[in-house]
This record gives sequence, structure tokens and C-alpha cells, in this order.
Amino acid sequence: MSGDDADLPGTGQLPTLEKRPGGGDGSQESASTGADPHHGAGGRSRRPWSARRVPAALVALVLLGALGLLLYDVAAVRAGRPAMTWRVWLAHQLATRHLDSPWVLGAAAAAVLIGIWLLVLALTPGLRAVLPMRPVAPGVRARLDRSAAALVLRDRAMEVAGVQSVRMRVGRRKARARAFAHFRELDEVRGDLDTALGAGLEQLGLAHGLHLIVDVRRPRKR
Repeated sequence: MSGDDADLPGTGQLPTLEKRPGGGDGSQESASTGADPHHGAGGRSRRPWSARRVPAALVALVLLGALGLLLYDVAAVRAGRPAMTWRVWLAHQLATRHLDSPWVLGAAAAAVLIGIWLLVLALTPGLRAVLPMRPVAPGVRARLDRSAAALVLRDRAMEVAGVQSVRMRVGRRKARARAFAHFRELDEVRGDLDTALGAGLEQLGLAHGLHLIVDVRRPRKR
């Protein structure tokens, strides 16, 4: 599963939706993929920022330990004691190794990657598993877990006549439904799914509408 999608099952808080059953019959076989341009009403609510306590605490502890050890060694040398072995070794390595040495290049690359990782953590909000909802009152911010949204939409899709099973995946920008229909025309089932899931997305109350993609197929014969 990609980082942008959430699969079932979900454990988040579920909103309450009005149920609307589908209908119709058919038996012709076909394959189709539909995209519903239906979007929820816009809003100014944005994805919340993660506190990122664990990465921040780890980096702070590592830097604090390294700087504390270096400060202690400098103070010890000033007091007339010999420098620690690691600092003597490091000074010798820096004085004797060339810049094109694999060790030097590897250490530089590692430092660059760590720096980029820290910048990404600092400049991105995180919390990719939740979707912001439309604000309903000043100062109130609601969030919906993507797996919970997928569970609600799957239950809505299972109410459509002819649907045998559904796999629902909800990402930050798209909601994708892959359904198997054991009777009725596939085009009819897909149309009912477009309608039911479009209404379900609207009732979820998301701040930013999700693009709906519906794929209906026949189950494989055993």
C-alpha cells in the first residue's frame, strides 16, 4: 500500500450517514472504470501539524550528548589532562585522509541526508493518516481517520444491489473503490456506486473534496 492510501479495516471514530439503498437488475457482463467529479464543499481547514516529538527528542539527545562530551574533553585538555582517544583519532584522520576518501564522502553524504530529513520533518505537517473536516464552529477543528472514512464508504457501497464485495481505499486526494458484482449490468452497478459513494463523500464533511474512482468487475470463476 502506498503512503497516500489507507486500507480497511479502520479503528477511527465513524460519522453517521443516512442510508440510501440502490436498485435495479441486469445480467450482461462488461468492464468499466468510472471517475466521479463530485467534491465536498470547500473549507479553510488544513491538515494538522504533527508534534514530531520522537525525532525532535532523538536529535536533541544526540546533539546534547555529543556537545557535552566535546566540551568536557576541551575542558580536560585545558586543565592539563590528555585528550580523549576518540578526539586524537579524529584529529589524526582529518589531517591525513584526503577529501576523496570513501570514508569522508560517506560521512558527508550521511550528514546531507540527515539534514534533508530534518528539513522535511520541519517543513511538512505530517499526520498523513487523517483528513481535515469542514469547520462547524469557530475554534473547533475536526479530523477524520482515512481508514474510518474507507470503512464508512465501503458499508455504503455494499448497500448497492448487485455488489458482492468492495475494497475501498481512501487517500489524501482520491477515494478508489474496486467492487465485484455478481448480477446486474456492470454499468448500472457502477452508476449506482458513483451516486451512493458521491453522496457518502459529501456527508463525510471533508474540507477538501476527494476524486472518486470506481472500478466494477465480475468475480473470478473458480
